[in-house]
Parts: sequence; C-alpha cells; structure tokens
Amino acid sequence: MIRSLVKSAFQTGCLSVASEGLIHQVLTTRCYQSNDLVALAALNDEIIRGKIKREAPAHNLLKFDALNNHR
Repeated sequence: MIRSLVKSAFQTGCLSVASEGLIHQVLTTRCYQSNDLVALAALNDEIIRGKIKREAPAHNLLKFDALNNHR
C-alpha cells in the first residue's frame, strides 16, 4: 500500500493529504513491509529536496516514526 502511494507521489510530484493520511494509517497499524519503509525514505528525501510537494500545511510536519526507527 505505501509503495503505491509513494509511486503516485513520484508520478504527480505531489503528496496529497489523503495519501499522507493513508500512509499514517498503515504505519499506525504496522501493516507494512521493509520495502515500504525504503520507499517512504525515498519520498521523505525528495520532499526535503523540494522535488515533491505536500498538500498538507507546512506546520503539519511529516512524522513517520517507523521510518525514523528504520534508519
């Protein structure tokens, strides 16, 4: 699930609020694989570089705890 949401963000250049919410849901339920975390790390890097934009307000920072634990 996460990989398909990340793929969509890479294709459109934008991470939608809905996709970000779904990513958080999947992470909260811990229903992900290690490959999902690799994709999420790549997405996070591109957001930081400004290559992918987020629809969510800037004050709603990404908090992917699972990603931080993975690195």
